[in-house]
Amino acid sequence: MILLAEGDFGEWITVAGNHFYPAYIIKGRKKRLMIDAGINMIGPAYIASLEKIFDDKNALDYVFTTHSHFDHLGAIPYLKRNLSSLKAGAFERVGTLMKKNSVLDLMTSLSELQRGFFQNIVGNEDVRIEPVDFELNLKEGDRFDLGGVTCEVYEVPGHTTDSLAFFIPEIRALFAGEACGIPVGDKDDNIQVEFLSSYDDYLSSLDKMIALQPKIIGMAHMWIYTDEDAAGFLQRSREATPVYRKLIEQYLDAVNGDIDNAVQLMTKKEYDEKGTIGQPREAYIENLKAQVRRVASMASR
Repeated sequence: MILLAEGDFGEWITVAGNHFYPAYIIKGRKKRLMIDAGINMIGPAYIASLEKIFDDKNALDYVFTTHSHFDHLGAIPYLKRNLSSLKAGAFERVGTLMKKNSVLDLMTSLSELQRGFFQNIVGNEDVRIEPVDFELNLKEGDRFDLGGVTCEVYEVPGHTTDSLAFFIPEIRALFAGEACGIPVGDKDDNIQVEFLSSYDDYLSSLDKMIALQPKIIGMAHMWIYTDEDAAGFLQRSREATPVYRKLIEQYLDAVNGDIDNAVQLMTKKEYDEKGTIGQPREAYIENLKAQVRRVASMASR
């Protein structure tokens, strides 16, 4: 099944926030874990969800992020300011990036573009993105006993160098951010391929996730896939990746290899004219630049 990311999914999973930027709460009997915390504007909605789920916002023990993009960890500074004992975890590089003013300024500028959509959530809350400590440097092979269920950590680079996937083996639930691609259109008419740091690593990471045979995938945005639809999405994402590389190569050929012109042309044709990609235009362009540069460098080898 393909379901909107909201509400409860069985005994162990509840979605916090909203379906545009879902935070997945894993409700262990000993520890409670949040996976991803989207743009800073959603921070107050996450707190409200925690109070509804647990009757105590401080019942949350951990927040783990899948990667270093603003729409997956932007609310972590807000959560850390408001939850007294919360511990944050990410790939080691993420903690370093979250101490750099240039990185935080870029995250803030991209988030502010969406303030109008979420002003009813933000209100007068202080949701600034500021330097934040990550107590846990997560890596491949880490396991967290939450009580009744376990969170296993897998390194899945390719979307970013710091991408992680979190797998709950007892229920075969996978949370991988954008390492597995993004459905475009109505649920999954098309797949937005997301290799930014490495094409080869992206494919290898997809193979690693396919081998886990997940029965549930909590998508980065909007949807939860279950059963055959979960496995099917990963396989379609794998198949879509070389097709998308070929598309980028065609745009580069059309402008004689000029990366900036290829980005402009692709944005016009694939984003503006088709109008099916829900990602904010500015974020789409930033990601597309990385992908076009990556494909151009592969062609020059």
